[in-house]
Amino acid sequence: MAETATEKRTARTESDLPLEAVYDAESLAGFDPETRLGKPGSYPFTRGVYPTMYTGRPWTMRQYAGFGTAQESNGRYHELVNAGTGGLSVAFDLPTQMGYDSDSPLASGEVGKVGVAIDSIDDMGVLFNGLPLDKVSTSMTINAPASTLLLMYQLVAAQQGVEAKQLTGTIQNDVLKEYIARGTYIYPPAQSLRLISDIFAYCNKEIPRWNTISISGYHMAEAGATPVQEVAFTLANAKAYVQAALDAGLDVDAFAPRLSFFFVARTTLIEEVAKFRAARRVWARIMKEQFGAQNPKSMMLRFHTQTAGVQLTAQQPEVNMIRVSLQGLAAVLGGTQSLHTNSFDEAIALPTQKAARLALRTQQVIAFETDVCKTVDPFAGSYVVESLTNEIEEAVWDLLQQVDDLGGAVAGIEQGFQKAEIERSAYAQQLQIDSGSGSSSASTSTPSTRRSTTTRCASTRRSRSTSASASRCCARVATTRPSTRRSTSCARPPRGEAPTCSCR
Repeated sequence: MAETATEKRTARTESDLPLEAVYDAESLAGFDPETRLGKPGSYPFTRGVYPTMYTGRPWTMRQYAGFGTAQESNGRYHELVNAGTGGLSVAFDLPTQMGYDSDSPLASGEVGKVGVAIDSIDDMGVLFNGLPLDKVSTSMTINAPASTLLLMYQLVAAQQGVEAKQLTGTIQNDVLKEYIARGTYIYPPAQSLRLISDIFAYCNKEIPRWNTISISGYHMAEAGATPVQEVAFTLANAKAYVQAALDAGLDVDAFAPRLSFFFVARTTLIEEVAKFRAARRVWARIMKEQFGAQNPKSMMLRFHTQTAGVQLTAQQPEVNMIRVSLQGLAAVLGGTQSLHTNSFDEAIALPTQKAARLALRTQQVIAFETDVCKTVDPFAGSYVVESLTNEIEEAVWDLLQQVDDLGGAVAGIEQGFQKAEIERSAYAQQLQIDSGSGSSSASTSTPSTRRSTTTRCASTRRSRSTSASASRCCARVATTRPSTRRSTSCARPPRGEAPTCSCR
C-alpha cells in the first residue's frame, strides 16, 4: 500500500529542524497574526521594514566588485553603473583589509588579488573618479581599518564638491565576526569595540545618512554555520555593538537607526525566507525589550544579502546561474533591502565582464519580469513559512541564550564557542555531501553536477588568510582565484569536540 504524504518521513532543514511533508491549519494552532506578523513596516516587522516594500521601488541592486589597481576597478564600476546597478560595493585586497601598504613585505603576493589595493587618498580618488558620489550609494567591505577608509571616501567626495551629509552607503565595520570566521582583525576585541563606537558617534554628527556598520552573518554561513547559527551569532554580535555604544554614552535611538546587517541567501528557498522573517522579529524584540528603543527605526533589521558563493561549483559553471537565480529570489521574498548576485564563473576565477553583467541582469529579471514586486510579503500566512519562521525564531532565541550565559558575544569568542559550533556544523555538512545524503544543492543534484570533495567552490567577500579556520577547510571552501586552492584533511572529532583540519 502506497504511503500517504502525511506518512512520509519528515525531512530536515539546513538548521536540522523538521520540515513536514504537509502543513495545514493545525500547524499554526494558537498562532496570532496580529502580534506575530503585524502590518508591513510595523512592529515586529515580520512582514518587512517598510509598508510598501518593493511595490514602491525595488531593492538596491548592489554588485560587489574590486580587483587589481584602483584604475582597473574604476572601469568595472563604470560598467556596472552604465548597466543599471543602483549601488556600488567595494572589495578591498587583503593587505588593505589588514592595514598594510602594497609595498610592505608582508603584502607580497596578495596585492590586488581578492580586491582592489588602496594605499592612499590618491588611490581612493582614482577608484571613484567620474562616479557621482551624491547619487550612488557605496558599500565598502572593510572592517579593522574602516575609520580610515571611510575618511578617505569622505575627503574624495569633498574634492568632487559633494557634502558629507549627501553621502549614502555602508561600511562593514564588523570586527567581531572576524574573530569567528574570517580573520582580518588588527586590534583586540575591547579596543575594536571602542573604535566602532567612535565611528557611530562621528557619523551621527558628520555623515548622518551613512550606515555605520553591516553586522554580518554571511561569512559565518560561508564557513559552515546553519541558518539558525547565522542569525543567532550575528544578533549576538549586534547586541555587543549596541551595548558598547551605550557604555560610551550614546543614546540608542541616535545610532541604532543606522545599523544594518548582512546575510547569505542559499538555494533552500523556503527556509531562507523564514530565516529572514524570523531575524526581523527577533531583532525588533531585542531592541525594544532589552535596550529600550523608542524609535521604530531602531527596531528595524535592514539587511543586505549576497547569494551563497559556497554553493557554486567549478564543474558545469553554467548551472550556477540557476542556483544564483533561486538564491536571489529567496532574498527578495525574504524582504532584503539590497542584493548582490554572484557571477556564475566565480568558482573558477574573477568574474568576467559578461558574467558580472549577467549577474546584474538576473536581479533585473526578478524585479521587472516577475510579479514578486507587486505585493508585499507574498508568503504571509503560508502554513509552512509561518511554521518554519516560528521554529527558527525559537531556535535563535535558544542559541542567543547560550551566548548570553557565557557572558555575551565577546566572552563567547574568547572561549571559542561560536567558532567551535560553526566548525561542528561544517564538518557534519561535509560528511553529508561526501556521502551524497546531504540536503544541499550539491548533494541532491544529479550525478553529473554533484559536488565531490575535490570540487572547489566560490566564496566571495572572504579573503584568503593565513589564519584560515578549520571550518573553511572542512567545507572545502576556497577563494575566487585558482592560485588559492587548498587541499584538506579532516579528522573525525571526539564527541563534543570540534574537528581538527589541516589546510595546505
